Amino acid sequence: MTSTPLVVVGDALLDIDIDGSATRLSPEAPVPVVDVERGWHRPGGAGLAAVLAARTHDDVVLITGIADDAAGRQLAELLASSGVRVVALPMRGSTVSKTRVRAGGQSVLRIDRGDAAPVPGPLPQAAAEVLARAGAICVADYGRGVAALPALRDALRTAAAHTPVVWDPHPRGAEPVAGCRLVTPNETEAHHFCGGNRVTGELLRERWDADAVCVTLGARGARVYGADGTRTHVGTPALAAGSVREDTCGAGDRFAVAVTAALAEGADT
Repeated sequence: MTSTPLVVVGDALLDIDIDGSATRLSPEAPVPVVDVERGWHRPGGAGLAAVLAARTHDDVVLITGIADDAAGRQLAELLASSGVRVVALPMRGSTVSKTRVRAGGQSVLRIDRGDAAPVPGPLPQAAAEVLARAGAICVADYGRGVAALPALRDALRTAAAHTPVVWDPHPRGAEPVAGCRLVTPNETEAHHFCGGNRVTGELLRERWDADAVCVTLGARGARVYGADGTRTHVGTPALAAGSVREDTCGAGDRFAVAVTAALAEGADT
């Protein structure tokens, strides 16, 4: 546990999961009919990262925008019930939600709705104060505009001079601010940032002026590129076949907040 807050910054979404079974095709079109067996709502995006952090930390603060609509109020309630304190940014539009339909453990369909976006302007005093006293900061960028806010970026750049900042980037998001302790793209994102060419972690580290870059490789682990030119491959524990469902939703968020928490406790990259 840390005596200072673990702060998550980014775009909070509402995730809706529907699980069921599909044993027949629709008579109207050649598509499966899903008989719903259960469904639930949960925070997504940076909201999921904050919820995961709150499972091991007593003081987790999420700096995000939440729209003033029914879905936004539900999202705020879910975050509060998970032990996450929200510092709100001004927003316009409707809450972004992602509905995932699965049958027999397989994804069938995803439905996206909502157009919420943050309103540029001065950083709220509460957000500035939280960032100034954070033990560590995780930026979970989902490309919806929060990480691109100029005033917020200025505050993050200032915080990075004395506080570990982990930046989980998004292809449609903003560039990480200079001085991050670690930037954590997955392999597909790293290819995008390298212009579709061979992934060069050293190039990305220099481009972002980060202490280190960690490219996550799914089941193959992760590769860490350090400031001193070192390149370290970190493997993953072996798991028996069929012991886990191959669903990567939230894996990047879990990784980023785990690294952020470790850095807050004094670990090196």
